[in-house]
Amino acid sequence: MTTRPTDTGGAPTDHRSDRWSGALLDLDAYLARIGYEGPREPTLAVLRDLQRAHTTGIPFENVHAVLGRDLPLDLPSVEARLVHGGRGGYCFEHVVLFAAALERLGFRVTGLMGRISLGASKVLPATHGLLAVTARDDVREWLCDIGYGAGPLGPIELADGAHAAYDGWRYRLERRPGAHGVDHWWLHQTAPDRGPSGWIDRHTFTLTEQYPIDYVVASHFVGTNARSPFVRRIFAQRMTPTAHHSLDGPTLTTTRSDGTRKTEELAPGALDGTLRELFGITLTEEELRGLSRDGLGHG
Repeated sequence: MTTRPTDTGGAPTDHRSDRWSGALLDLDAYLARIGYEGPREPTLAVLRDLQRAHTTGIPFENVHAVLGRDLPLDLPSVEARLVHGGRGGYCFEHVVLFAAALERLGFRVTGLMGRISLGASKVLPATHGLLAVTARDDVREWLCDIGYGAGPLGPIELADGAHAAYDGWRYRLERRPGAHGVDHWWLHQTAPDRGPSGWIDRHTFTLTEQYPIDYVVASHFVGTNARSPFVRRIFAQRMTPTAHHSLDGPTLTTTRSDGTRKTEELAPGALDGTLRELFGITLTEEELRGLSRDGLGHG
């Protein structure tokens, strides 16, 4: 069981049950969107099923950021895009929506912030939202990383050395000592380019509690700053039990849980069909016209 640090850096203590605006969520519409028809109770089994359904049911995409559109993170706006609008989103949108659903169902939800690493040698900005969740029937805390676009398909116990495997996709957590008694956690995943048993560090995070307003600030940088890759070219990801599909500009990569990988360059004019058929993302004619000449971002 994870013990949280007592020093929160002066952040206010707030354990309200409505922090994530769960009462505002159209729960029936959300569950229909992700294809979930199971029990509605705050148990570990339900958490696992919900994360799988959400991760495979709502894709990752950044079209709005590429087009320079506002991305408000209040729940009604996120729900309008991802649930009623049938669109995907990036991590902060996924986290806000999933947290609201969990809160509505009675789970205890804590926001966290991470730094994407992927083997980088330098410190990158904290631009990734994720959640720590506690179920009613389990005293352990669980990491729910539902906005990364590449799984995992279920929660991982928030414990040093914890391993998890979902349909052949493998992950592990590592805790490293940090300054001022604040430990740094690292999420690792298997990586095909590191060999059949190779691992890569995906991101690092601390257990310092984050609030919805913290995600608003980070999302503003991710979605508007000229140095953010999310405003320069399109990204889309879809996770399934058997394959992870990733579109980075014109490059489409499909990775399977056995480590095999296929990469190809999209032909001009192929973006619309690829997004519809492979990612479940339907762009409007206006959005397609607003993208670059080949529909793959601003370059």
